Amino acid sequence: MFSLALLCLLGVSIPILMAPEAAGALVSAAYEWMARELGLVYQWATLFTLGFLAWLALGRHGTRVLGRSPQPEYGNASWMAMLFCAGIGGGLMYWSTIEWAFYVDQPPFGVEPGSLAAREWAATYGIFHWGPSAWGLYALPTVAIAWPYYRYDLPCLRFSGALVGLWGRGFPDRPAGRAVDFLFIIAIIGGTGTSLGLTTPMLGAVASRLFGIDQSLGLTWVITGACVALFGASAYLGLDRGIKRLSNANLVLGAVFLAWVLAAGPARFALELGTSSVGLMLQEFVRMNTWTEPLADTGFVEDWTIFYWAWWIAYGPFMGLFVTRISRGRTLRALILGMAGFGTLGCAAFYIVWGNTVLWLDLHGGLGLLDLVRAGDAATAIAVALGGLAGQPWPLLLFLVLGFVFMATTYDSASYAIAGAATRGLRPGTHPHRAHRLFWAAALAFLPAALVVIGSLEAVRSAVLVASLPILVVGVLTVVSLLRSLQEQEDSP
Repeated sequence: MFSLALLCLLGVSIPILMAPEAAGALVSAAYEWMARELGLVYQWATLFTLGFLAWLALGRHGTRVLGRSPQPEYGNASWMAMLFCAGIGGGLMYWSTIEWAFYVDQPPFGVEPGSLAAREWAATYGIFHWGPSAWGLYALPTVAIAWPYYRYDLPCLRFSGALVGLWGRGFPDRPAGRAVDFLFIIAIIGGTGTSLGLTTPMLGAVASRLFGIDQSLGLTWVITGACVALFGASAYLGLDRGIKRLSNANLVLGAVFLAWVLAAGPARFALELGTSSVGLMLQEFVRMNTWTEPLADTGFVEDWTIFYWAWWIAYGPFMGLFVTRISRGRTLRALILGMAGFGTLGCAAFYIVWGNTVLWLDLHGGLGLLDLVRAGDAATAIAVALGGLAGQPWPLLLFLVLGFVFMATTYDSASYAIAGAATRGLRPGTHPHRAHRLFWAAALAFLPAALVVIGSLEAVRSAVLVASLPILVVGVLTVVSLLRSLQEQEDSP
C-alpha cells in the first residue's frame, strides 16, 4: 500500500513538472469531458446523500452510539474545531474571499453578467457550495466508516472497513480491500493537491504585499515548504498535542479575523447582504441542487457545482477516517447534525463577513479586484483586498497566519488518515507511527508543487474531479454495507 501510493504520486507529479504545458492541457481536457458527461451523476449522488442522511439522523438509527461508552471522547468545542479545520483548510480562505468575482461574470440561471442580480447570486452561491450539501458529502462516508469500525471492533481504521457489512471483518486485509484503500489514498492526494495548489499562491501574494518582496514561483515554493514544516510538526506531535491544539487555536484566530473585518469594514452591508443571501439560498435550495442548465450552455454547473461536489467526494473518505477517530461516544444523530450544522455555520460566517466585505471593496473601493480575477490573478486580488482594510499591516499578517494554520490543520489530519490507512493494525484509541505520519505530511506537497508550475485554475480543479470518480463508485457500496450492518444489529438478540 505504502509503495504503490508513493509510486503513483511520483508517477503523476514528475511528468507534470517535466512538461507542465502538455500536462495542463491533458488534465483540463479530462476535466471538461468528465464534468460534461458525468456531472449529472454527481448531482444525483448529492441529492441522494442529503435524503439518506436526513432519514438516518431523524429515524430510529439516530440514537445508535459509536463505541461502548456513551461519553464522547472529546468535548463539543474541540470536536467541532477539529472537524471544521480538517474539512475546509486553506481553501475556505481562498474561495470565501474571491469566489463571488467569478460568478459576477458567469452568473447562474441566465442572469445578466455584471448586474446587481448577478452580484446577489454571487454572494449566495458560495454559501450554497460550502453548505449542507457539501457537509453531507462529508458526513455520509464518516457514518459508513465509523459505524462498522466501532460496531465490529475492527483492528484497523481504513476506508475499506466501510464494506465489512457486505464482505465480513476480514475484507480490509484482502486484495480487494487493499485496492479500495489505495483508491482512497489517491483521492486524498488529488483533493489535498487541489486545496494546496490554490492556497499557496494566495499566501505567496499576501506575503509579497506584507513584506514588500517580489511575488514569484520561488516564493510560492518557500510558502509550500513552510506549510509542510508546520503540518509535519503537528502530525508528528499527534492527535491531542498537535492536531487538537492547532485546531483550537485556529478557531480562535478565525473568530478574531472575522471580528476585525466587521470592525474595520462595512459591517452593515456585509450582514444585510448575508441575511439576504441566506434567505435566497433557503428559498432556492432545491433548485440550486437540481439545476442542470439544460437549455443554455454557460458552463456554470460544470465549472462550479460539479467541481465542488467532486472536491467534497474526494475529501469524504479522509474526513470519514479522521472524524471517526475523534467521534467515539457520539450518536449517529449528533455526528450527522453536528457535521452539517457546525460546518455550514462556520463556512457561512466567512462568506458573509469576509466575502461580502471584499465585494463591497470592489464596488466602492476602486481596487480593481474584478479586473485582476479576469486577468487570471485571483491570488493578487486577495492580497489587494486585504490591503484595502483599515489597520495595516495587521489584517495582512492575521490572514497570512490564519491561512498557514488552516492548511496545517487540514494536512496534518490528512497525513494522519493516510498513515492510518497504510498501517496494518490500528485499533481504537491507537495512532499511526510518528515517522509514518511525518512522511505523508511531506509527500502530500509533491502534487501541489507540480500543479503550481502549471499555474491554471482548470488544471488544479481537474485533479480533484479525476480523483473523485472511483470514490463515487465505491460510495454506493458503502451505503449498502452500512444498511446491512445497521440491520444486523437490529436483528441480533
